[in-house]
Amino acid sequence: MNADVGGPSAMELLERMFAVELRFLQQDEADLGLLATAFHPDVVVHEPASLPYAGDWRGLDGIGHLFRTMRDTWSDLSVDGLQAAKTGDTVFMTCSLHLTARGSGRTITQPFAEMLRFEGGRLIEGTPFYYDTAAIAAALA
Repeated sequence: MNADVGGPSAMELLERMFAVELRFLQQDEADLGLLATAFHPDVVVHEPASLPYAGDWRGLDGIGHLFRTMRDTWSDLSVDGLQAAKTGDTVFMTCSLHLTARGSGRTITQPFAEMLRFEGGRLIEGTPFYYDTAAIAAALA
């Protein structure tokens, strides 16, 4: 796979996207204008059917709702060991995902990967790959 030499790097795209997500989650009101700085208006994120936030989350409203649903599900959600590669408009990322269930207090750590497609520097499609969704569901039980 050849790295893309034009435009922002994979890490620059991810850092901006994560920073916007974090700022959005820290607000009481949903600021879709903030989301629009890193997420395309036609964005879609495909979450696995076995998670409590399953489905295709479409548009800025949908992404905002997904983020708030994840915030309500997890008291802590963090990553480490983030690595990313970019080819064309697609970023492939991998990391260790650390989750703490808000209801049970159970913590889980597992490998995580995501395929992200960008248009004009903003996310237009994301497909996450959780290592073990059954373990995630058990932590939430």
